[in-house]
Amino acid sequence: MLQSWRWFGPNDPISLREIRQAGVTDIVTALHHVKCGQLWTPEEIKKRIQEVEAAGMRWTVVESLPIHEDIKTRSGDWRSLMEIYKQSLRNLGEAGLKIICYNFMPVLDWTRTSVEMELADGSRVLEYDGIGVAAFDLFILKRPGAEADHPAEVVQRARARFEAMDEAQRKQLSDTILMGLPGTVDDFTIEDFSAELRRYEHIDEATLRANLYGFLNEIMPICDELGVRMAIHPDDPPRTIFGLPRILSTSADVEQLFREVPSENCGLTLCTGSFGGRLDNDPAEMLERFANRVHFVHFRNVAFTEEGIRFNESTHLNGRIDMVRAMTALIREEARRKAIGRTDALIPVRPDHGKLVDCDRNRGCYSGYSYVGRLMGLAELRGLELGLKQTLNRR
Repeated sequence: MLQSWRWFGPNDPISLREIRQAGVTDIVTALHHVKCGQLWTPEEIKKRIQEVEAAGMRWTVVESLPIHEDIKTRSGDWRSLMEIYKQSLRNLGEAGLKIICYNFMPVLDWTRTSVEMELADGSRVLEYDGIGVAAFDLFILKRPGAEADHPAEVVQRARARFEAMDEAQRKQLSDTILMGLPGTVDDFTIEDFSAELRRYEHIDEATLRANLYGFLNEIMPICDELGVRMAIHPDDPPRTIFGLPRILSTSADVEQLFREVPSENCGLTLCTGSFGGRLDNDPAEMLERFANRVHFVHFRNVAFTEEGIRFNESTHLNGRIDMVRAMTALIREEARRKAIGRTDALIPVRPDHGKLVDCDRNRGCYSGYSYVGRLMGLAELRGLELGLKQTLNRR
């Protein structure tokens, strides 16, 4: 595997120097200062490449080149935005950047209800609580029709949860959902968020799928010409929230995507933690099944505290996901690619999320994006890979 790390640019509290000292060779980053829908110019791309290379590493994965909501909904000025996206994609490919991680999730890139869940050892992790999401949806956001989207038991529990919260707790829940966690495009107010949701009132799952397939088939000629691999990130969490359609949450969703967009440059960011947010998903088996179309991997683990509705990030090797099986699938796929002569046989992998330990608490890091937590994850993955390779080679 290529040992990679997500870096959020010059404003990231983790420096490139520190990242290199962790043993990282490949950086995952983006032009975070360029607003969604604006052109990524060759000059700005080159500047970021030089910045990373000056620190002794390579910029290998773009995470992400964000897709404007007008493109997802095919509304407003989406045609002009498509042309800008295609030119940005061409500029990246011509600069040697060949892996683009992106998502097609409506409005919110990802959702958590807490960034401060405390584990037994005192460290903090990210948590998703479906009852908290329902409490926000029903009684803070007050989305029209929301009650019909939640089972009666969930509505009852969400009401009790909301009524037990004071104003500060309600604000904290709202801010966590809307605050714009690392990698998201925008921070939202309640009014902004409600307005964005209204854009999707008449866009169902079938329509959003068609819009995704249309988007990809339009950009595939550029990808095929330049060897650029589009690696879609799964829905996070992989379930419908706030009435928004979800179209990349299961194996069936991935299979349909690959049927509709057959080019091998249409591939997957296999995020074990995102797919692992559904109990009917087996992320390790999915990595085995889709290995030939996996262009990028996020390895992380989750643990459910309430079946199907509440989970938190766990350490990389401890959780519901069989990381040994997943890493074995990765090693075997890389060996297959080497055997057929691919010069890009090694797959970039980054330790995704990680607990926030005390020594990182005062440096402006989110849970999941601290230095030590991800360093621990990378060390565990590095050791797992080495041990498995030695075991497999003896067989």
